[in-house]
Amino acid sequence: MTDISREFIGLDSTTAHRAGSGGHPCQGLYHRPAGHRPTVAMIATHYQIDFSEHYLAEHLAARGIGFLGWNTRYRGFESSFLLDHALVDIGVGVRWLREVAGVETVVLLGNSGGGSLMAAYQANAVHGHVTPLPGMRPAMGLDDLHAADGYIATAAHPGRPEVLTAWMDASVVDENDAVATDSDLDLFNERNGPPFDADFVARYRAAQVARNDAITDWAEAELTRVRAAGFSDRPFTVMRTWADPRMVDPTLEPTKRPANMCYAGVPAKANRSTYGIAAACTLRNWLGMWSLRHAQTRAEPHLTRIDCPAMVVNAEQDTGVYPSDARRIHEALGSADKSLHAIDTDHYFTTPGARTQKADLITEWITQRW
Repeated sequence: MTDISREFIGLDSTTAHRAGSGGHPCQGLYHRPAGHRPTVAMIATHYQIDFSEHYLAEHLAARGIGFLGWNTRYRGFESSFLLDHALVDIGVGVRWLREVAGVETVVLLGNSGGGSLMAAYQANAVHGHVTPLPGMRPAMGLDDLHAADGYIATAAHPGRPEVLTAWMDASVVDENDAVATDSDLDLFNERNGPPFDADFVARYRAAQVARNDAITDWAEAELTRVRAAGFSDRPFTVMRTWADPRMVDPTLEPTKRPANMCYAGVPAKANRSTYGIAAACTLRNWLGMWSLRHAQTRAEPHLTRIDCPAMVVNAEQDTGVYPSDARRIHEALGSADKSLHAIDTDHYFTTPGARTQKADLITEWITQRW
């Protein structure tokens, strides 16, 4: 069994510094074989989930590949997320790997929601296309990011606006009323299914897009109103976001996933809970993170700009990411060297042997190239 060294890294960013309580905005754990300085390392970051102890870290370190589980200032604070500042924070980690850890080859790991985030990092490091929200200055250092050498998307969504919209309950008729429901679009009304026919799914999907657009219309107008009154922003919540028809009806895009399940359990129950993506928003955060119309957190505009070696790994039992998502990411990648793989496991690769299989796949892919 390989001894693994775990080194805590806490660093300032160009636009955020150490807090009065002592915490640095950028934090993570660097995993490597004890007594060895890898020349190849991966870095994994999410929009708001703590990836410092990512489940792949020790698996890859045991195979001689360094792994930096890295967090931006927005870990646990997604409602404050600003893409350009997050990219600068990721750049702090990439720079540390190259300049301090002595890594020659850096591979970005875009896991789950991190798929679009790491795609945005790589694309902007090469093309400099990400812009700040209207009325805000670009984050200092956004034009000085170190590009990585490879990109891997695993169990990844095609972007924050896309995944939220796909999961939104289309039957919501009032964003301020948690109960009000259009029965003709109610995913949990047995009269509608499952199974759901093609007409219902088409109407449902159109209503989901309309709901996203309606929130954007309101957020634009509300931001103008509160700013005129001297406020910079205001919080709000988005309810009922565990309602993708595929979660309830396994005949829609069949996979090996368990029926009638989502990441938060049974969808009918989860959808009525207080837990869910976009549950805590601000107006600016909605426009910059979740809006189909405005957010730069959609993966495809970034993926088309990526030309380094790339790999996509899908989980066949995933209850929130589907094969069409993996194909969409793979097809959008601008890389000439790209591949698509699938492993028979769940979203977090918790089934016996799945993490070993995934680590072996990544190690082989890296070894063949670097």
